[in-house]
This record gives sequence, C-alpha cells and structure tokens, in this order.
Amino acid sequence: MDSQGRKLVVVDNGTGFVKCGYAGSNFPSHIFPSLVGRPIIRSSSKINDIEIKDLMIGEECSTLRQMLELSYPLENGIVRNWEDMCHLLDYTFGPEKLDIDPKECKLLLTEPPMNPLSNREKMFQVMFEQYGFHSVNVAIQATLTLYAQGLMTGVVVDSGDGVTHICPVYEGYALNHLTRRLDIAGRDVTQYLIKLLLLRGYAFNHTADFETVRQMKEKLCYVAYNVEQEQKLALETTVLVEPYT
Repeated sequence: MDSQGRKLVVVDNGTGFVKCGYAGSNFPSHIFPSLVGRPIIRSSSKINDIEIKDLMIGEECSTLRQMLELSYPLENGIVRNWEDMCHLLDYTFGPEKLDIDPKECKLLLTEPPMNPLSNREKMFQVMFEQYGFHSVNVAIQATLTLYAQGLMTGVVVDSGDGVTHICPVYEGYALNHLTRRLDIAGRDVTQYLIKLLLLRGYAFNHTADFETVRQMKEKLCYVAYNVEQEQKLALETTVLVEPYT
C-alpha cells in the first residue's frame, strides 16, 4: 500500500496469460489464460462442478474448451477485441481474482516496447472511465524485468506468446531507437505445430483445438541443442515419440 492506504496493483496483460497481483510480492497472485469463451450449445448447466455460463473466462475456458467458441482479445501484445478485453478485466478485478475496488487502488500495467500509442490511450481511457482507478501507469516490460533484478542497465530478450523483443535499457530508460520487435513468438510455434499435425492427417476445425495444441507444445516440446542429432534420432529411432492424451 502507499502512504494513503491505497493498494498498488500490478497487471501484465499478456497475449497468452494474464498475470496479476500486488506491488512488493515476489510472485503474481493469479496467472490465468487470456481467453474468453462462449458456449456453442447449452446442453447442461454444470460440468465437472463448473457452471456453464454465457461467458466463460480464464481457466474455465481451458477446462471446457471443447464446448466453447474461444476468443483471444490480444494479438501480438495489442488489444484487438476491446469488448472481450473488458470481460477479461472484469474477471481480473472482480471477486473471481483480485476482488478490489479500483477507486481505492493505484494500477501498474505493462506493455511490450513499440506498441501503438492508440492502444495505450484506449487502455488509459478504459481504466479511468470504466473502472475509475485512482491512478494508472503503463511501463515497458523490459525495464520492469531489470528493476526486478535490482538493475538499471542491461539488454532484455523477451519472447512471450504474442511478441518477441530485444530491448536495451540504460539507467532505467528503454532505448527505443535500438529496440527490435518481432511479432513472432509462442503462438506462432503453436500454429506451426498445428500445420505439421495437419500434414500428418490430424483434423483441426475448432477454436478449442488451438488451446489443445498449445498445451501439447508446452508439455512435450523442447529446444534442441544439437539439431542434427535430434533429426537423426527422429528418423532412425522412436526414442523421441511421446504419447499425448
């Protein structure tokens, strides 16, 4: 809290996951998928102790994804669907997660380097006009990464779900003219894995399939230190074959 008793809330709206909590904590209080889902067919009111609602958000979407039409409000670190983004924010600030009164809180948001100014302006507008936060600050992820390590100067390489950036930071300031941003990241790896599976004859025709393949990627895939050796093992043996259910 600040000197006036206001909570300092930190929210990292990632393309793949939302991380939220309070300033001064070592870890986020909550981490959940940046997903909004709507039932395709309302066949029942509850499945596995999860109530089926007209709007499903976060972990609920991931668990019941085969029954839902899924939406990803952010692409490449930029909000593309503000209606669903506001649903995601309601879930973040509401009783399901942080359970806060925005009027009694200060808010720190993060964003990747070189995001469009219009995206930041719209986010400020939503936070002040719709939620009524006392104060809001948006900071570049790279600088916050260094601050967390007790550093003011360094080069940050950050590859998330939607964007990869290499950002030099000097004395706490991101050097935009030297920053390199690449809108290729984890989500593109997932899409490429889907392409490879399609070539093998697997069928994917639902938005939930993307989430299934993402989980498959995170559970089974790894970075090869010796590409030639890995290719040889894949062609000549079954040692790399792993089942997924």
